[in-house]
Amino acid sequence: MTAEQTVHPSSSDIAEAPPGIFSRQHAAATLTFATVMFLTGFAALAVVPTLPTAAEDLDGVALFPLVAGCFVAASLLGGVLGGHWADRSGARRPLALGMILSVVTLLVSASSVSVWQLVVGRFVDGLAAGMVAVSVTTAIGQSYPEYLRPRMLAMMSASWIIPSLIGPPIAGVVAETWSWRVVFYGLAALTALPALALVAVLRRAPAEDGARADGLPSAGERPSRPPLLVAAMLSLGAALGQYGVSGWDVRHLLFVAAGVALLVVFAPRLLPAGTWRSARGLPTAVLLRGLTSGTYFTVEALVPLMLITERRVAAVTVGVAFTASAVLWAGASWVQGKLLQDVARHRLVTAGALIMAVSVAFAVAGSFSGVSPLLAMAAMPLAAIGMGMLDPCVTVLSLSHSSPDRLGHTTGAMQTNMNLGQVVVLAFATAVLNAGLAAGASRLGGYAIAFSLLLVPTLLVAVLAVRARKD
Repeated sequence: MTAEQTVHPSSSDIAEAPPGIFSRQHAAATLTFATVMFLTGFAALAVVPTLPTAAEDLDGVALFPLVAGCFVAASLLGGVLGGHWADRSGARRPLALGMILSVVTLLVSASSVSVWQLVVGRFVDGLAAGMVAVSVTTAIGQSYPEYLRPRMLAMMSASWIIPSLIGPPIAGVVAETWSWRVVFYGLAALTALPALALVAVLRRAPAEDGARADGLPSAGERPSRPPLLVAAMLSLGAALGQYGVSGWDVRHLLFVAAGVALLVVFAPRLLPAGTWRSARGLPTAVLLRGLTSGTYFTVEALVPLMLITERRVAAVTVGVAFTASAVLWAGASWVQGKLLQDVARHRLVTAGALIMAVSVAFAVAGSFSGVSPLLAMAAMPLAAIGMGMLDPCVTVLSLSHSSPDRLGHTTGAMQTNMNLGQVVVLAFATAVLNAGLAAGASRLGGYAIAFSLLLVPTLLVAVLAVRARKD
């Protein structure tokens, strides 16, 4: 088989099947990345359903947007650091550091004596998650040919299936019958040794050097150091904005104004030119990531909060919704990577966005007291189907618009706008919710209005997806 045949596996004169993700060439990388996703997925899926309970126990329900949003704010910084670090010396080191930090943050959160300590723990967790997410995506771009990337991204989603089946239900039972703290301590104990083992394996991996097939540049061509000050200011702006929307008075409005100012000034420096005006190609792909992630994150944060604090749905029941969401995300991701691999990626993005629009309608309907809360809970797995279909496609589109030596920068930009989208959409929905309450609306009515606004970003994605296609 010639090198040309290997690069173009669809050619009719290929004598044998091209290498797959579990071939001898890629098996080690595939298993390593799957292990990382399994560990991070297990921790994330067990922790998130317990956060409303933790916030309520620490008398911090009003600050719940900050508890959820500081994770995203820190991910901005972690994503920029991890992406540029991966471009300079490969994804191995930021991945190892991210795994260590992910264990540390569980201990910080578990020992929280106030909601502010929980905020600190979530901030460290976001820093670690940003580094891990960008490092893994960059490593996939560096390690796999383009025809294998959709399958590998589907594999990453599949690695969350087992954690999704056992993590949220167990966490819900433990939080209700024992304590939410036990969830955090237990996860730290369960993930510490595997995480350290993974770090040891990564440290023994061959050093990455020179301009090679994995796309890393030589030492003389490596990019400049990351704009950490810009990323830090962006993270600060996101955190200020999330704190500001937790209240509705002059002091909180000043925090919102300061946060918005920092985001407007510094965000464009970390994004491709033309992102916010949906310029064709990579800028639109980056924009789509922000809009879709912001919508899904807001559904995932506010629907459980409403169900637990307003409609008094048991935490274990909400945990089942998280389980279903993760399984269906993985299933939809597998379908797009295996059964729909010949469909244009931008068309799948449009289809996924329309499914998410339907899920938003479910959340709105389930916010009314005369309707079963199960309808709102169904919004979570339905939104996960849409995200499972479109999210890998957006990633593939972004990587297709990037040169090999800029994959880390591209994934860093994707991570940055993903986090920005989560901060902005959640903050806007929370501000609308609090404004409605200040105006005398019922809490459930405020949730209904906040959820209805999520139709705007989902429909925008459906319309703009065609601008991200690779001509």
